Amino acid sequence: MNDIAQELARLHELEGAAYSRQVEHIARMSVFHLLEGEVGIYATAEEKGADYDNLIAAARKAVEHGYRVFILPNPRGIRTADYIFERKGMYKIYELKTIYGQSSAGTRLTESIGQTNRIILNITSSYNGRLLASDIKAYFERNRLATEVIVLRGKKLISISKELSESNAFNRLFRKMYEK
Repeated sequence: MNDIAQELARLHELEGAAYSRQVEHIARMSVFHLLEGEVGIYATAEEKGADYDNLIAAARKAVEHGYRVFILPNPRGIRTADYIFERKGMYKIYELKTIYGQSSAGTRLTESIGQTNRIILNITSSYNGRLLASDIKAYFERNRLATEVIVLRGKKLISISKELSESNAFNRLFRKMYEK
């Protein structure tokens, strides 16, 4: 497990193409194995943490939308994201935030600043679309390095880029995708 911890720690030193190559390198490491009974979800042999069920639930939704998912370990002393998603040869790293309540998305998004520039919000409640759009827009305004927020709700996967969040029509467009 030490080798993957070192490789994850290197991510904090890299940017641009070198960062992207490192994410792909990590996903291709032999420490990952296909989880028993799952399709497209890979993990290391590390013990299962308290958040494991949430990680698996969100990973299953991503697999339904064509991703291969690599659940990352949490080595001590290294701030890491939760996943690497791969689709069509593109590897991206994400932090998962599961939303249970009616008004916690903004707080959960703020918590993720500095961990990764891509966030997954797994909405498990009837979260208000207007409030969620506002929370996502505020997150992109506060975090200049953020590039994407994925919203998982039921069977839906909605990808929001920073550019889309800056559009004058963002609130209306997001709500149309989220509420239909």
